[in-house]
This record gives sequence, structure tokens and C-alpha cells, in this order.
Amino acid sequence: MLSRIAESLYWIGRYVERAEDTARILDVHLQRILADPWTSEDAACRSLLGVMGKPVEDGPFTSGQVIEVLGLDQRSPSSVVGALAAARENARGCREIISSDVWECLNATYHGLARAPRQVESQGVHAFFRWVRDRSAVMAGLTDATMSRDEGWLFLVLGRNIERVDMTARLLRTHERAGGSIPSWLTLLRSSGAWETFLRTYRGALDDRHAAEFLLLDRLFPRSVFAALTVAESCLTDLEPDPGRAGVATDAQRIVGRARTGLEFRGPDDLINDLGPVLAGLEKTCSQVNDAVSRRYFRQTSAVNWSSGALA
Repeated sequence: MLSRIAESLYWIGRYVERAEDTARILDVHLQRILADPWTSEDAACRSLLGVMGKPVEDGPFTSGQVIEVLGLDQRSPSSVVGALAAARENARGCREIISSDVWECLNATYHGLARAPRQVESQGVHAFFRWVRDRSAVMAGLTDATMSRDEGWLFLVLGRNIERVDMTARLLRTHERAGGSIPSWLTLLRSSGAWETFLRTYRGALDDRHAAEFLLLDRLFPRSVFAALTVAESCLTDLEPDPGRAGVATDAQRIVGRARTGLEFRGPDDLINDLGPVLAGLEKTCSQVNDAVSRRYFRQTSAVNWSSGALA
């Protein structure tokens, strides 16, 4: 496969996952601000912007500013609208590889973004975020249902899961900034789409240990960090069918494998005590994997810089 095609597929996976996860995070956090009169809107907005890599200056911040920066900014690939537009742009360069259903889904979603500001104004921001999640789910379903399990599919799924690890780590950082409270864990689980599954797994026993174990270590929930790392490692292994007699074939496999085993053999209590360093290590892992994958398979690229300028 041409490196240009592989790179486009990889970033389609990352951008669609980024759009969905950002929509989930924004939706739940904004609902929390509205529902809890004791929550400081300025502090909550600053925390969210900081976690998403957006530097802020002095001055009060409102939910409307957060929606504009993380939701509707067309120029930033770290916003919902910008990420979906970037996914469609990458799809234009590999239409001969993706199925027509996948292309039509991305193209229709892109053209629907023009209505986003009007939809937010008329129907509310939560309706827009629901639409983004629905379109991302359609995209994921069409990818799995209409694409052959060849190298193209592997690169797309690899990108999706690397982004999922990064976004889940960023999401968990909000727990630290919220002081480790139970409402914070509830927000995290809902942001990840994990609340109902968590309740069925632990019979409603919401505490730090169970929540951290579920979001970081669970083998069966596809949005957990461990599950995403496992899928990413499997994709990298399939891309290198002949690893040789010793070790693994690529730097990317070594980086992902170390991160996965570092989680797999760490207990939930250790995770709680070392949550900050663990999350920082996961974010660093995602950046290193991106660089290693780029060196191995693509033209030379660097990771997308989440900080796109200070906010006034």
C-alpha cells in the first residue's frame, strides 16, 4: 500500500474518534455545569480547556466559549467540526480504498457541518453532540461492515484506537482536577459511554477503585485504555507478519506493548495512587506511537499539536 494512502486511512480513524470523544466530553461536562448550581462555570471551563490542550489567559470563561473553541472551530483539527472536516479531507485522497458507503457517510457528515451553528442555536448544543455521536457510530459500523480486513482497515482501526487511548487519558485527567470526587467519576463514565455497562458489571458499586479499574483495565469494554491498546497492538502485529526470531519488528510495537503490559500487571489500588503519572505516560505513549508509525509507514509527519494558541 502507498504510504500516502496508509497515512490518510490512519488519520481518518483518529479524526473520527477525536470528534466523537470530544462531543461526548463536552456534552456531559456542559450538562454537569447546568445541573449542579455549586459548580463554578469558569473553573469547569478552564479545567476542560486545559485537559484538551488549550492554553487560557486570565478572564472568566463561559460554556459558550468552550463550545466555540472545542466544538465549532473549523480551523482546528482538535475541535469536533474541524476533526470531521479533516477526516473527510483525508478520505478524498483514498477513495479508491474505502468503500462507497464509508465515503458517502463522511461526505454527508461534512456537508451537514455547515448547519452546525444554526443547529446549536435552534435545537441546543446537546442535539448537535448527539448528531455527531450518531454519525461517528454510523461511520464505525460501515467501516467494519463494508471494508475488507486488509492493510487499509488495519491502519484505520489502528488510528482509531491510538486516539481512543489518548482521549480517555485526557478525560481521566479531569478527575484529578475535580479532586477525585464521586460525581467526577460519574461524569467520566457517562462521557465514555460506559455508565450502564459499569452498573451491570459492578452492580452499582461506584467508588474510585472500581471506576479506575473499568476505564483503564477492563478487557471487555472497547473504550477502556487496555482494550484499545490491545487492539492497536494486534493491528501493528498484523501489519508485520514476519517479525523474525526474537522480539518484535517495529518500535511502535515495543511502545504499545510496554504500555499494555504496564497496565495489565498493575493493580487498581496502584492505579489510584499513581493516576497522574500513569495518565501522563499514556499521553506520551500515544505521541511516541504516532511518531514511530509515521517513521515506519508514512512520509515524515509529526503529531498534531493540540495547543493552537492562547484564548483571550
